[in-house]
Amino acid sequence: MIEDYTALSNAPNSPDLNGKYLGLISSDFVRVADTLKEAAYQIKKRGFSDFPVFVCSQRPIEIGQMLIAVAELNENKWNYHASMMEEFVQRKLIAEENIELFVQNFKDVEEYACLFVVDGQFTNFVFIPYPDEN
Repeated sequence: MIEDYTALSNAPNSPDLNGKYLGLISSDFVRVADTLKEAAYQIKKRGFSDFPVFVCSQRPIEIGQMLIAVAELNENKWNYHASMMEEFVQRKLIAEENIELFVQNFKDVEEYACLFVVDGQFTNFVFIPYPDEN
C-alpha cells in the first residue's frame, strides 16, 4: 500500500505533478471524466461529503470503493475508486492539522476532479478540470 504516510500528510494538496504522470493521467481521465463527474455530484448531493476524492492506481488498492476498473470504460488504463476527504483523515493519510489547508485548496466539484494518484512510490493529490461539454 502507501508507505510514506507522513510525506502525504505533510503535503495534503500539492499541485506539483511531473510531466510523466500528467500525460498518463490526462489521457486516461478524458475516458472516464463523465462517470467521475456524476459520481462526485452524487457523493455531494447525497450528503456523504463535500470533498469527493477519486483514487487512481494501476494496481489493486484498498482506499475507497471501486468505481471503474482498468479497461472497464473506453479502454481506460487506471482503476478509479470513489472516496472522500473524511476517509483520508480517518486513515491518517491527511493529518488532522492539514484538514483546513486541504479544504481551502479544494476546487469546485462541478469543474474539477480531485484525484489521488498512487503509482509505486509516487502518491499525490491533483485537481484536473473536466473536459468542456461543448
